[in-house]
Amino acid sequence: QLQLAESGGGLVQPGGSLRLSCAASGFTFQYYAIGWFRQAPGKEREGVSCISSSDGNTYYTDAVKGRFTISRDNAKNTVYLQMNSLKPEDTAVYYCAAPLGANCPTRRNDFYFWGQGAQVTVSS
Repeated sequence: QLQLAESGGGLVQPGGSLRLSCAASGFTFQYYAIGWFRQAPGKEREGVSCISSSDGNTYYTDAVKGRFTISRDNAKNTVYLQMNSLKPEDTAVYYCAAPLGANCPTRRNDFYFWGQGAQVTVSS
């Protein structure tokens, strides 16, 4: 059974950094794209970043461009989200998710498998 598990969340001061990890199991990881989403209290879940498996292309929402970096280590079945220059508005529960394929979908509903989420709090 396909499973995703996030780790690395926590409390950080504004301007600080965190690295989230998404560990995958139960499927041939290297053939699937992986996306990161976040949901802040009272807001809808939004896409943050995605990395394809077919060509390694990466995608970012405008709010995190230049600050966040997504990467994958297929040998470890893990995708990372390096988050730098964190802001209070980055506070949210962060989820990793997988679609049924190698490319990053444009719609959230095309991600079928989800982790449980990791809390990231940016506060002084």
